[in-house]
Amino acid sequence: MASFDCVVRNGTVVTASDTVACDIGIVDGVVVALGRDLPAGRREIDASGRLVLPGGVDTHTHIEEPAKGPARNADSFDTASASAAAGGTTTVICFARQPRGGTLADKVAAYHELAKASRVDYSFHLILTDPTPELLERELPPLVEAGHRSLKIFLTYEGAKVTDAEALRVLAAARRLGALVCVHAEHNDLIEFYRDALLAAGLTAPKYHGWVKPMVVERECTHRIIAMAEALDTPIQVFHVSGAESAEEVARGQARGLKVWAETCPQYLTLTTADMDRPGFEGAKFIFSPAARTTADQEALWAAIRAGVIGNVSSDHAPSRYEGPDGKKAHGEDAPFTKVPNGLPGLATRLPVLFSEGVSKGRIDLQTFVAITATNPAKLFGLHPRKGTIAVGADADLTIWDPEKEVTITNSLLHHGSDYTPYEGMAVKGWPVTTLVRGTVVCDGGEIATAPGGGRFLARDPYPLIAPRGVFPGPFNPVDGVPA
Repeated sequence: MASFDCVVRNGTVVTASDTVACDIGIVDGVVVALGRDLPAGRREIDASGRLVLPGGVDTHTHIEEPAKGPARNADSFDTASASAAAGGTTTVICFARQPRGGTLADKVAAYHELAKASRVDYSFHLILTDPTPELLERELPPLVEAGHRSLKIFLTYEGAKVTDAEALRVLAAARRLGALVCVHAEHNDLIEFYRDALLAAGLTAPKYHGWVKPMVVERECTHRIIAMAEALDTPIQVFHVSGAESAEEVARGQARGLKVWAETCPQYLTLTTADMDRPGFEGAKFIFSPAARTTADQEALWAAIRAGVIGNVSSDHAPSRYEGPDGKKAHGEDAPFTKVPNGLPGLATRLPVLFSEGVSKGRIDLQTFVAITATNPAKLFGLHPRKGTIAVGADADLTIWDPEKEVTITNSLLHHGSDYTPYEGMAVKGWPVTTLVRGTVVCDGGEIATAPGGGRFLARDPYPLIAPRGVFPGPFNPVDGVPA
């Protein structure tokens, strides 16, 4: 009789702290043994010559989100989860959004229904667009208690942005409820001033998306939200840090002892402003926010990763199609940059691009790669040690890598719903060849091996990492109205 449901044998197991040659024994979707020459399993997977890494944890993914049109999100949970698995990601956190002027609970319930098609495990951030007292005091507490333990606010975008006063109310509510606040930090009024000036000057091509969002827009807003979080002693994560100046603001906050974390994305480590200036309308494929920066910013981001200032690399997967009436060309190829949908697909390419540019090119080591793609995000969002590591008792979310495999990225490899990838034609070294979610092979050799469904919602209980420090900049605690 087999001792295990599955044994992954003869691989080199890599975690955020160790590299060791051993077998992995799995029972009921959980790692139950690590060691040499484990007894037989009902299924045997030979990982000889391969790396076995924790499945990726992507904590910033936009999947099947409703849109007003004409552009729409190109992925369903079916296609997005297939794409995630093909790229070595086994857990995603996506977004349930409050409509402006509406309630959140119904949207969360509807999003849960959509997510049942996922092949990978998932959790939700709650986007607050209209943080009324009713929402913050009555609707939000039971949602957080049910395991939706992170909130997102936008400080820009019409229909989504909150004012500084509203942001402070969200920060205060999150502190009381034990939730982490994630922030899209760009200065809205500056963006609109630049936008209006550019349009008045007749500068409308895709490349001017970068002009409307210079680094000062992000740097100022990053400084501001960190200051607000410091004043209220509320832990935050700054989403998609795109370059040196905003990373420096995060580093300064961390140096003061603040609980402020930061993520970046592969697009900020590989793409530049020049990509928005490709011939014709091609630059529209590279419109995302914040905008791509310079090669100097890329090197600054790699340095921030090595220093631990940036501890999380997500995809910010926000796919639309390029062709057709619901994609980047929805308003025609002569449309101004303001009419081009923001975002790009990145679920399947996040890990291969980062592995190739980081590990294969010597910018980071394997342990750092595992930390920034799996372990750190799992810890930050209350999923560790169930997710993000390979250890006895952890879910058997595993990705088997061929570190020498050279692949030229094409859209046909990625299984997503978009008709393009910004990395088309990019040569990478290192590729995930097999992905297991709780011991089940979901993708093998680039082929999806399971039907839609099978993923589980991950409710997140309170956890110490995001507990407030109990430190205020003055003698008064303004959240609770008592002396600090």
